[in-house]
Amino acid sequence: MNSIQQKIFAMSVIALSIMVLIWVVLTYYNQKTQAQYNDILQRYLRMNEITDHSHQTIIALNDYMQKPSAFKLSKLDQNKNNMLMAKLQTATLRNQDNAFTLTSYIHMIDSLVASADLAVKLLEQGNVEQSTERFEEATRIDTYIAETTITLMDKEVRTYDAFYRGIIEQSKELKRLGAWLLALITLIVLLFTYWFSLGITRPIQKLTVAAKELSRGRFDQPIEVHSNDEISFLAKTFDRMRVNINQLISEIQQKAQLERELQQSKLLLKESQLISLQSQINPHFLFNTLDTLSKKAYLDGSEETSDLIASVAGLLRYNLRRLDRAVTLEEELSVALKYIEIQSARFTDRLRFKQEVDESCLQLKLPCLTLQPIIENAVIHAVEPLEDGGSITLRIYERERYVWIEIEDDGAGMTAEKVNQLVMEGGNAEGLGHSTGIGFSNVVKRLRLFVGAEDVISIASAPGCGTKVTIKIRLAGSEG
Repeated sequence: MNSIQQKIFAMSVIALSIMVLIWVVLTYYNQKTQAQYNDILQRYLRMNEITDHSHQTIIALNDYMQKPSAFKLSKLDQNKNNMLMAKLQTATLRNQDNAFTLTSYIHMIDSLVASADLAVKLLEQGNVEQSTERFEEATRIDTYIAETTITLMDKEVRTYDAFYRGIIEQSKELKRLGAWLLALITLIVLLFTYWFSLGITRPIQKLTVAAKELSRGRFDQPIEVHSNDEISFLAKTFDRMRVNINQLISEIQQKAQLERELQQSKLLLKESQLISLQSQINPHFLFNTLDTLSKKAYLDGSEETSDLIASVAGLLRYNLRRLDRAVTLEEELSVALKYIEIQSARFTDRLRFKQEVDESCLQLKLPCLTLQPIIENAVIHAVEPLEDGGSITLRIYERERYVWIEIEDDGAGMTAEKVNQLVMEGGNAEGLGHSTGIGFSNVVKRLRLFVGAEDVISIASAPGCGTKVTIKIRLAGSEG
């Protein structure tokens, strides 16, 4: 399968190959022209060097003849050697146009060196007059060398005039070649880009049409895209999704039909249950009856019995509230104290209850039925099984922008495994929530959901050391 990535890679390789070809051609012609320019420049420089060395030799000879010394003689010999070396290099400049002139040029160099040597020799022999004549002769030869150099350069210019014109024409050809190559690469890239984009946009257009049909709810038309890249795989996957959605819609329609039939059956069942419920005791009738009994006991002088019945009624009324509603800590404390009042009537001196409450914390919001199930658990496990009963302490206080609620008993305690099961694993202890039907795990889950934190509740307990349940809730408006 030709992937889109492979197509892009092929396009990049073609463009890069054309660019490399252009670079090679231009580099070749540039180096060729540069070599030709360098060759001509070297010819001019060598001819110019002869003239320079000739002048330097005459100057050195004049200095020596004015005041002979070993240093000046050494300098003269060095200039003569430079001329002889330049003469050897000049011999390589010979061509058909300058053969005769160049031969005379080389002879003049030899004559200059010979005249300089003879002038020195005559001066050393004390023949100043003839030495001066040889110096003048050397000076004339130097003038001829300079003139001949100009003549040779002039011939070089005429000889390479056609070459210069060729270079100019070659530059124009290179410009035309560059323009053609640029047009060629542009055409190739445009054609390949059109072919490449067409191979992508055409399947995408088909997918777009199919998506519009699906958005209109038409799932019965198959999606057919013929391509040899990833878009074909996408189209096949899209078509399988269409089939699955169509099947899912059919299943939902069937389930909806079954649901309507089940709903009709439930309505019939509810009608039959309503008749049965009419014969049951209404909870409001139960509350009214308990209130009546409380008032009658009070009128008969049994104030303690009246208070107890009123507490039972209030406790039942609070326990029948919806658990998804938040209440204040003050309301929770009130119903917890009603529960303690009922249990105190049951256990008398066996139940010892203490409370340390900071009233500034009582407007805190928390889930309904949070305190009573925990206190009830303490009564069941720390008071009821013991002959001497037990103590339960309730503390509510504020510390570090948190409200802390502690319920502590001096009962038998629990193992670390049981504590972990209750707090970390959400397990339920046997005997929790007898009167409310609310287990400890339910309290933990509702607290964590309400607060949005896992560490909202903790248990400290050990066998024989009692149990302390701690609830920690951040005050509203404080940052976490």
